[in-house]
Amino acid sequence: MSDAKWFDDLPEKTKEFLSGPRPDEVDTLNDGIRLVRSIATVGNLIKSCIVGILGIAVGIVMFG
Repeated sequence: MSDAKWFDDLPEKTKEFLSGPRPDEVDTLNDGIRLVRSIATVGNLIKSCIVGILGIAVGIVMFG
């Protein structure tokens, strides 16, 4: 699908939002995207740590 067709299919409010963001708004959106990525990365790290700790605990119980 061409970019022009894609933009024409958007709702009017979305077209207005995307048609003229100020530079500070773009910077804010970029900061928000980086924040969400960072939170997801930390969440994956914590999940891996919890799984590892549980694995060590189960291993100690099984072989201890």
